[in-house]
Amino acid sequence: MNFLVETLQVIFLSFYYYIEVIVRLFISPKRKNVTGEIVLITGAGSGIGRLMALEFSALGVSLVLWDINQDGMKETARLAKEAGAVRVSYYLCDCSDKAEVYRVADQVKKEVGDVSILINNAGIVTGKKFMDAPDSLIEKTVQVNTMAHFWTYKAFLPAMVANNHGHLVSVASSAGLIGVNGLADYCASKFAAVGFAESVALELLATGKDGVKTTIVCPYFINTGMFDGCQTKWPRLLPILEPGYVAQQVVRAVLTDQTYLLMPHSLYWIIGLKNILPVKLGEVLGLYLGAFSVMDSFRGRSKKED
Repeated sequence: MNFLVETLQVIFLSFYYYIEVIVRLFISPKRKNVTGEIVLITGAGSGIGRLMALEFSALGVSLVLWDINQDGMKETARLAKEAGAVRVSYYLCDCSDKAEVYRVADQVKKEVGDVSILINNAGIVTGKKFMDAPDSLIEKTVQVNTMAHFWTYKAFLPAMVANNHGHLVSVASSAGLIGVNGLADYCASKFAAVGFAESVALELLATGKDGVKTTIVCPYFINTGMFDGCQTKWPRLLPILEPGYVAQQVVRAVLTDQTYLLMPHSLYWIIGLKNILPVKLGEVLGLYLGAFSVMDSFRGRSKKED
């Protein structure tokens, strides 16, 4: 009897939630008020980290900026204050170092308060074929792109759980959903980040902490310099994304409690196809979309830009 009842419930909810998705295509979801929240952004010294800080600044929040680039953070802080942030604090922090994350997190709690919106944005890429990538760079990629999320969650999630209030944002990548030739270590680190964020979200739901929201962001390549030189085969289908657009969409996703954010929209279809196509046909799709050659002209960010 339980099998029949639960099966019917799943069928009913399937129809209900599909209809809800369709309705939301035409009706903008209600946005929550984040005035007074403490927002911590890692990798805030440049790129979309800086732009997200500026987007949040106009919403009456207190900003906490983390980066390994002191000058970059100072500039972000200056711009954020001009944009209307209530308070801006910045801290030099290497997110790949667990001890440093915990130390700086304790400093933030004492000097600013409990973080209620955590945005794990810091990331790096080696841009080398797997066998050409030095072990040290592979380890660093995993430490920054994956393990840093573990340590920041450990540091700031307890207060969110205690208050049943907060928001966790993982800025991952479309390369965390589908493999890309020439990005083995990066893909592995982003796949891990997505899996970690999904699992923690389920833990929160299972324990009834539905006031702590989660958002997983998976964009295609962004024009920030990190993937300089990369070419997209079909720009209309998979455009190189502009940083300002990405920052706006991430903040919008937080304000509307959107669980998954894929950019561009074509990724929703591509990832769906990847999961249902036969393996050989999936390879044909990857070849068609340029997944085999997108890194061929990779240059990456220059040292001056770093």
